[in-house]
Amino acid sequence: MEISNEPAIKKPKRLTSVVWNHFERIRKADICYAVCIHCNKRLSGSSNSGTTHLRNHLMRCLKRSNYDVSQLLAAKRRKKEGALSLTTVNCDEGQRKEENIKPMILKFDQEQKKDEPINLGSIRFDQERSRLDLARMIILHGYPLAMVNHVGFKVFVKDLQPLFEVNSAIELDCMEIYGKEKQNVYEILSRSHGRINLAVDMWASPEQAEYLCLTAHYIDENWKLQKKILNFVSLNSSHTEDMLSEVIIKCLMEWEVGHKLFSMTFHDCAINNDIAVRVKDHFSQNRPLLSSGQLLDVRCSGHVLNLIVQDCIEALGEVTQKIRESVRYVKTSQATLGKFNEIAQQVGINSQQSLFLDCPSQWNSTYLMLDAVLEYKAAFSLLQEHDPAYTFALSDTEWEWTSSITSYMKLLLEIISVLSSNKCPTANVYFPEICDVHLQLIEWCKSPDDFISSLALKMKAKFDKYWSKCSLALAVAAILDPRFKMKLVEYYYPQIYGAAAADRIKDISDGIRELFSVYCSTSSSPHQGVALPGSSLASTSNDSRDRLKGFDKFIHETSQNPNIVSDLDKYLEEPVFPRNCDFNILNWWKVQKPRYPVLSMMVRDVLGIPMSNVAPEDLFSTGARVLDYYRSSLNPDTRQALICTQDWLQTGLEEPSQSSPHPALPIAMEAS
Repeated sequence: MEISNEPAIKKPKRLTSVVWNHFERIRKADICYAVCIHCNKRLSGSSNSGTTHLRNHLMRCLKRSNYDVSQLLAAKRRKKEGALSLTTVNCDEGQRKEENIKPMILKFDQEQKKDEPINLGSIRFDQERSRLDLARMIILHGYPLAMVNHVGFKVFVKDLQPLFEVNSAIELDCMEIYGKEKQNVYEILSRSHGRINLAVDMWASPEQAEYLCLTAHYIDENWKLQKKILNFVSLNSSHTEDMLSEVIIKCLMEWEVGHKLFSMTFHDCAINNDIAVRVKDHFSQNRPLLSSGQLLDVRCSGHVLNLIVQDCIEALGEVTQKIRESVRYVKTSQATLGKFNEIAQQVGINSQQSLFLDCPSQWNSTYLMLDAVLEYKAAFSLLQEHDPAYTFALSDTEWEWTSSITSYMKLLLEIISVLSSNKCPTANVYFPEICDVHLQLIEWCKSPDDFISSLALKMKAKFDKYWSKCSLALAVAAILDPRFKMKLVEYYYPQIYGAAAADRIKDISDGIRELFSVYCSTSSSPHQGVALPGSSLASTSNDSRDRLKGFDKFIHETSQNPNIVSDLDKYLEEPVFPRNCDFNILNWWKVQKPRYPVLSMMVRDVLGIPMSNVAPEDLFSTGARVLDYYRSSLNPDTRQALICTQDWLQTGLEEPSQSSPHPALPIAMEAS
């Protein structure tokens, strides 16, 4: 309540609330006033009025000195949760203005008990730190840059901290953070002794613009699988595959990681092989490759599985539409649904599944709809007899097609679910799942039904194109899993290739030995002038004053013992490790690294290959990967900065389910 300005008589009294550090209590006659020492405004100072109105005034007092609001909130919390420790505040404004205030980083223990005291007295408001914190929040959660100009946001910030000045040029702050984080990522990649595996993704915008996303995958020194988005660049509308390879080379040269490139994973099998060849030729020195560079050029397994599913959906398109209309008809009214349920009970259907319409852009929902409808096949068949208005009944042949294709989709759903549920999707987990798909396609092609067999042949043609490119890389990664080794290849290949299995197994064995020999030569040849991956000592053989190069070569050649068993032979000869659900292959190799010093270097590079570059949330999507309207409207430099920095900042966070119930906003939207 506002009090008119009248002369008053000051009466001293001991006051315990921290609020009174900002007010002077005076009394005239029987009336008590509280006078703000910052703006001289007078408010009620009666003991019956409490101090809430005084706190509210301080929150909005424009002349209030640079005191952090947390001191007032701390005093308020004291009443509810117990005593709080507050340090003495120096009220000398001149001294405070001249003080060099350094940003403070607060770390709160999430497990701290609510009733434990928190010392907030030494916290000082820092405009610079708060401004950068706001920019990090916008980047991390994908909020629009324009949010700083929203009225509601400004009011909220002003109430929370009146001293904070919202910077409308938040884009510059985001670019500053991007520059610092980019330097950190650059140093991390430079220090890494292992190779990097590059995932190459194509994106589009609602305006049909195209983007190239490059993501580096690698296993770090602590044997943890890491990924970093390196670039998200706009492509010219008239770009060719020659230009695409040039863009990739330019980006890798900018990061200075071209010499560390081990493999490239492209999203689509239809992409021309020449792109990988051009990049390989440009960075062709001192890099281990399998024969014909087969390990360099990998294609996305998630994409080919999605293509196979879409063939199923397309083949069953007319039948699926009939099923949608049938479900829609049954659920049109309670009377129709009640009649349908009565028919289901008459034919002995006791299914717990309920009928629902799918979301056509998510094929897993289409599978669930078909699976539920198959449970009520008999009821739908009788519905036409009891209800002449129902005209969407399926024929017996159409029901058989639906049953067969639904079983195919079920297998693919299970396999994709297994791959996407793996928290550490190293390259070794893909081989057995892909082999199962291969075996099932072979069986489906043998179907006596022409409709089913022709569909299976169409799916297998796409799968074979993928298999021809990636089978060697898949097998090599599986062999480096101590639970499988060569045994898994020897188990699957006879089922896949029959009489030709022996030759195929030999090809795999020769391939992994060829790759291992390259690592052996890299690690043992002193005249190559290349530092050994995993070694902290650089080679001195390039020094022109070193006149003992020949001696080093002589020692290397004369010290070879043909009876010494290589790392690879020793590894393959030992029994397989027992399979269990808690096995962590990276931890196993981290422990076994001293026993297999050369092989472990190869393992780090191979297991880091991204066999699938589809995000888990996009695995069941039938649409293309399209950037949302907000990010596609940004200028190219800002768009790349926000997308890359968001990825880098999220790396140090915990799992979304542990840190926040709301995950960061997605950068993609589904294409209809």
